[in-house]
Amino acid sequence: MPDMRRGPLKDVRVIELGQLVAGPFCGQMFADMGADVIKVEPPGQGDPLREWGREGFPLWWSVCARGKRCITLNLREPEGQALLKRLVAGADVLVENF
Repeated sequence: MPDMRRGPLKDVRVIELGQLVAGPFCGQMFADMGADVIKVEPPGQGDPLREWGREGFPLWWSVCARGKRCITLNLREPEGQALLKRLVAGADVLVENF
């Protein structure tokens, strides 16, 4: 699949470890400006923001997750920690809001 990103940050890679609103909103702004944003979520439920919304429609998730790629990593396990370290080593920006 061709890379269709455009904008002033199209050559920037961002790793996002944020949850709920502040971190994901920051990542969304990077994505809106063309950055390649990889959102890291915990196994199981993922970002709690996925559950916010009426009648099963998480409006905030639709807004804050747009333009991102999401992966699940268990950061309590050595394998998940090692993969995160590799992702961060190849990134330009790390966003977190824990």
